[in-house]
This record gives sequence, structure tokens and C-alpha cells, in this order.
Amino acid sequence: MEYNKKQILDLYENEKNKTYLAQEYCRLNNIEYSDSIRRRISKIVNSESVDDDLENDTSTETKGYKPELSNMPSAWSTEKNRFYTIEEYCDTYGLDKNTVKSSKLVSHNQSHMVYNIAFFNEEEEAILDVDKHLDEVIQRYIKPIESLARKDVIVNGEYFDRLVYTDCHLAMDVNGKDGDSLYEGKWDKEEVLKRLDLMLYHVKTFRKGKKLIIDDLGDFLDGLGGQTTRKGHELPQNMNDKEAFELALEFKIKLIDNLVSEYEEIICHNITNDNHSGVFSYFVSSAFEKIINCRYSGKVKVKTIKKFIDHYSEGKHTFVISHGKDMGEQKFGLKPKLDAVQAEKIDQYCKEHKLYNGNFIEFSKGDSHQAIYDDTTSNDFSYYNYPAFSPPSNWVKTNFKNSKSGFNFFNIMRERNLKISIPYWF
Repeated sequence: MEYNKKQILDLYENEKNKTYLAQEYCRLNNIEYSDSIRRRISKIVNSESVDDDLENDTSTETKGYKPELSNMPSAWSTEKNRFYTIEEYCDTYGLDKNTVKSSKLVSHNQSHMVYNIAFFNEEEEAILDVDKHLDEVIQRYIKPIESLARKDVIVNGEYFDRLVYTDCHLAMDVNGKDGDSLYEGKWDKEEVLKRLDLMLYHVKTFRKGKKLIIDDLGDFLDGLGGQTTRKGHELPQNMNDKEAFELALEFKIKLIDNLVSEYEEIICHNITNDNHSGVFSYFVSSAFEKIINCRYSGKVKVKTIKKFIDHYSEGKHTFVISHGKDMGEQKFGLKPKLDAVQAEKIDQYCKEHKLYNGNFIEFSKGDSHQAIYDDTTSNDFSYYNYPAFSPPSNWVKTNFKNSKSGFNFFNIMRERNLKISIPYWF
């Protein structure tokens, strides 16, 4: 979005509070106000005294400063008879110290010292906002809840259980940006937690093994700041980033709290290299891991996966997992149906990591929002696409159809190629 710098600076002359300034600018230009817009406008105002060219860079070059000494913010405090710290410097000149990425004390000329500052960009600032909120949220969940295991389930040590869900797209507004969708839909906090309860009941009903592996195959949140990780693709959202973060954390913690007494061991794999939520999912998974380590240290393990493709083995089974589309490197994602090009990529990965060791290999992916389980195209591995946990977006419903959503649960025999698949459709 282009900003009218002159209008912003003119408004700032009359309204020194930057929040009110941003709100007034949005009102005059018929723009929906958001915190990201406030931060951007604040930077434009600050650029009169701090290099605007540095706001999306980590370097500390000095180009762009005004040459007149009267316009240069001095780093020297006559009152303190010393140089300001960077925090004091920001407070003195009205800069947001929480968004300072790096700073360096430099000489503007022989007698005038200034701070050269690089600021976090908007995506990084949103993460900082989440990070500041992190400790407050974590404290709510440190204490474990009491959950009693079901007594009527016969556990078989020859099996382990695997729960696979993907594409939750938390915070997605399924009714589109204008709210007049082709098909009616609901995907708010109430609906998300309702589906979670159904998934919990399903797992408890059909559990068979002593160990549970939970695979979240990515796109757990719909986006960050109303856009995908790849940027340039605006997304209709029904909650802000803070609300989405708290719901995402509640979802994952409730999932474990209600299953931890059912199993002797639980392992969670959270894919965060995806095309929608990316680094936002990484922060959710990191917070989740901290909480789980406090609650259930040793019994529940969390692995936050930053690679596009990763793998793990259990018994005679190896699972190669990926979202199917990454944070920005790929021009096209992995297709729902296996072809020769994709088979070659997966084959090379398996060879590189020496996975052809007699194990039964499954390549598991999300992204396509389709349930397609292919055990025969390749003689070396199975190729499984898993359905979306969320309902389809208005864009999908308009361009394709009102598709089905669900998840899959497996009882898997450790030493044999036997998988009992028990899918659930919402």
C-alpha cells in the first residue's frame, strides 16, 4: 500500500499522538485501521530524524540523514553528561525502542554523534508483538490439568497410534472479504474447538497403542497480518494476530491435556515451513513446546520442524513429512497426485538420508485439501495427501466446490506393513 507522506506529516503537525494520527489518516483515506498501518505511519514520521531506508535492512549505513545539524538527533545528553543508551535515545526522540533491530553510534561530523538505527520490518514487528505477549500467555498454561484415562480400551504394545491433521487455517474468514459468500460457513473459535472435541473423542474411541504420534502438516494458521507467509496475497480474517495466537496455543495444549493420560508417550511434529502461516506457526509451536516441557517433561515431546521436508521412523515405518508448499522458494507446490518429477524429488531425498533400509516409507503432505492415499504409483514409498481440518475458504468454494474436511487416525503395527486407517469427516 502506498502512503501519502506529505499528508501524514501535515496531520502530524496537528496531532502529535501517532496512534490518533494513524486513525485519522485511515479515516480520511477510507482505509481499515490496523496496528501494522500504525507502525508504518509511525516510521514515516520517525524518518524525518532517522534513516527511512534502513527500516527493512539490518545494515547500519548512514545515507539518508539530513545534513543540517539542527535536524539531526544528537546522541549526547548534556543533562547526563554522557551519551544516551539506545533506549534513552529512542525515548527522547519518540522512537519505538521495541522495534530496534540494531544500532550503532556514529559520527555525523567531527563534533556531532548520532545513533544509526535499523528497525525490524512489519512482519518481524508482528512477531515481536507476539513474543512480548508470549510469557503472559504461557503462564496461564503452566499448571497441568487432571485428565483420567479411559478404562475400557485394550492397549496392544505391538501397535502405535498416529494422528494426522493439516491445514487448520485458524483465523480464516470462510465468508470472504465482502461477507457475501457463495456458500455459508463458520470458522470461528467456537467451531474450531468443537471440531477439536470431535477429534479428541475419535482418538480416545479408537486408540490401540501405548504411543501416540501427532503430525501437524502445516498451514495451522491462515496467515500473519492478514497475508500469507509469501506476502502479496491478502486474506480475509475473522480475528487479529493476538487472538489467533491464543486460539492456536489453546488448541494444541487442549489436544495434549486430553490425551496425555491415554498414552505412555506422545510425540508431536509441527511443520512450520508452509505457505500460509510460516513463522507465525513457528512461534506458536515454540510457545507450545515451552509449556509442554513444563507440564509433561519426558512424557510428551514436541518437535518444531523448520525444514521443507523432514522424516522420522517408528518401528519398521518411516514417515517423510512436508506441508507440500514452502515459505517462498518453490514456484509450485507438490501436486496431490504423484508424477515422475515429484517421485524423483522424493526418491533423491530418501537416498540422501539413506531411508531405503527395509522400512515401509510413507510420504505425507497437506496443502492440497484433498484425501488421496496412493500406495501403488511408486514401488518404493506411499504418497499420502491429507484433507484439510478447516472448511474451505470462500475463494476455494467459488473457484472449485464446497469441499469436505476432516483428519485421519491410524493404528499401525510396528514391525509389519499393517496400518488401520480410521478417518473422520466433519
